[in-house]
Amino acid sequence: LMAKWFVCLKHGNKYGAEYVNTLYSMFKRHAPGDIRFACYTENKQNLNKEIEAFNLPIVDNVRGWWYKPLFFNPNIPTQGTVLFCDLDVVIFNNIEKFYNVHPNKFCILRDFTRATRPNWPKFNSSIFRFETGTHSYIYENFIKDAFKISRKFQGDQDYIYDEVIKNNQPYQYYPDTWAESYKWEMR
Repeated sequence: LMAKWFVCLKHGNKYGAEYVNTLYSMFKRHAPGDIRFACYTENKQNLNKEIEAFNLPIVDNVRGWWYKPLFFNPNIPTQGTVLFCDLDVVIFNNIEKFYNVHPNKFCILRDFTRATRPNWPKFNSSIFRFETGTHSYIYENFIKDAFKISRKFQGDQDYIYDEVIKNNQPYQYYPDTWAESYKWEMR
């Protein structure tokens, strides 16, 4: 049986260790016990000792969210079902449904501009789930020229969307009501 992972990314100085520790605290309250928590970072300083921390492979000219395509590396240490979550997400309910809906499919949020554009098809990569080894083309194409790709697209989620669509890969949106944007939908 493959492991279930909840992973996050901390790169640079925008978010400190307290964001990872807070996310871990919310995770502990709202996740079943069989899910493991991991953080990929270049700086493990001040992380809660219970967090499984993995070294973020440093890639020239890649910063912040542009490290997300690296999660699709088929050789990533977090093997199994991976649920990625941004550090500024607030968890206030059981997260198990994010693992159970549409099993074995790539699931992602619909972009939050959906609030003003109801048929907007783009992705929001603050929460996504996949099986390790699937969608490795996202990683492989990115790593060939990360700098050029990070200049071509506005953000990682636009790149991921483009790769999934042009490779004609199946995906499912999480229901819009499962994750809402404070900025776009709640205020």
